Amino acid sequence: MNDPTAAPALRATAVEQRFKGTTALQDCTFDLPAGRIAALVGPNGAGKSTLLHLAAGLLRPTGGEVRVFGSEPGTPPALGRTAFVSQDRPLFPQFTVADTLAAGRRLNRTWDQAEAERIVRAGNIPLTARIGTLSGGRRTRVALALALAKRADLLLLDEPLADLDPLVRHEITGLLMAEAAERGTTVVISSHVLPELEDVCDHVLLVQDGRIRLAGDTDDLREAHTRLTGRADPSTPDGLPTAADRGAVVHAATTGRQLTAVIRNAPGTRRPAGFDGTADTPWITATPSLEQLLLAHLRAPAAAHRTEAAA
Repeated sequence: MNDPTAAPALRATAVEQRFKGTTALQDCTFDLPAGRIAALVGPNGAGKSTLLHLAAGLLRPTGGEVRVFGSEPGTPPALGRTAFVSQDRPLFPQFTVADTLAAGRRLNRTWDQAEAERIVRAGNIPLTARIGTLSGGRRTRVALALALAKRADLLLLDEPLADLDPLVRHEITGLLMAEAAERGTTVVISSHVLPELEDVCDHVLLVQDGRIRLAGDTDDLREAHTRLTGRADPSTPDGLPTAADRGAVVHAATTGRQLTAVIRNAPGTRRPAGFDGTADTPWITATPSLEQLLLAHLRAPAAAHRTEAAA
């Protein structure tokens, strides 16, 4: 059971990151409790990779601070508890797979050689093969073997599923879930594969325009919203009922006469205000899936966003 008094696995406080006049992150603040599998999602250029590089200690923030289990990233206490797989999988192409795993064993005191070899062999990758001759998917598997065999407390994975086929993606996500369940490892996965995150992740960090727009446990966030489908009201310009709280609407779209919307529920309830419906204009209500919730927030205008922290 997680200790509620323990330091978060990852904490960002008013983080800002600038590159030659470009702001990649601004006022980025969140806490990620230990033991979660977190989906880090957002459009290209939103700041996801920058955030992971800060957590791994490869960048220092321009402003604010990042902490890994209470320690500054890049310091020995944080490095010993963190493993990072970046998008470009920077492995030495002239090394064999065996050489690569041997380097991991020498560099990490908590190394699990049997686990590393098991993950590699499960992909039918010969230990004698040179990294430079492997396909993108196989290089990803070797990089993940290095990260998982380190037995780190925090796994940072930047688009780990992008170049894997569906069967291998399913296997790798199973490995990550087992790691979190058996060892309490905290996992942060940056990914665009939203449907597959639904069954894997129990926490969400949505970043857009360099800011955290949504943060919290997935079940709490889903239950705090309602997805409505019904006939658009012809008497209003937006098709929403006159009594609807438009400030609670995350995103709404009208197709013909049908309106579909994701709405924040009224405080203390599981229903949005002003959408009671009538016999003539009934509303079909449901709790949104994780994909529906994330897409609604990604489509919402920036001014309409609210950072939502789960209770």
